[in-house]
Amino acid sequence: MTQSPQEGPNAPTREQIGHEVEEARQELGRTVEALAAKADVKARAHDRAAELKEQVGTRVAVLSDEVKAAAQVVQEKVPAPVRERVAVAGGQVSAAAGRLWRDKAPEPVRHTVARGARSAREHSTMLFAVAGATGAWLLLRRRDRGRR
Repeated sequence: MTQSPQEGPNAPTREQIGHEVEEARQELGRTVEALAAKADVKARAHDRAAELKEQVGTRVAVLSDEVKAAAQVVQEKVPAPVRERVAVAGGQVSAAAGRLWRDKAPEPVRHTVARGARSAREHSTMLFAVAGATGAWLLLRRRDRGRR
C-alpha cells in the first residue's frame, strides 16, 4: 500500500503548518494595509501637498538668495553719484506724490488706504512670504514654459 503525502518522513508537522499559516496571515495583513493606504486618496493628497509645500519653500529660499546676490551685483556696478541722484530724485518724487495725495484724494479713500497700509505693515512677514512664493511660482512657470 502507498503512503499518503501527509504521512511519511518529509511530511510537515502541525507546528510547521501553524507557522506557515501565521506567516501567510501576516503577509495578507501587510497586503491589506498597503491596499488601504493606496485607496486613501485624501491622505495621499495631503502628503503630496506637504511635499510640494516643502519643495516650494526650498525653491523660494534659493531664488531669494539669487535675487539678493543679483541686487548686490547691480548695486555695486552703479556709480555712487548715480545712486545719490536716484536717492534725491526718489525723495522729491515721494514728497510731491504725498502732497498731491493729501490735496486731491477724498477723505474716505485716504482713510481706507491708510488702514490697508497699516495692515500691510502689521503683516509684513506674511506679505513678503506670499510675494516671494508668488514670484517663485511665476519664475518656475516661466522656466517650465520655456522648456516646451
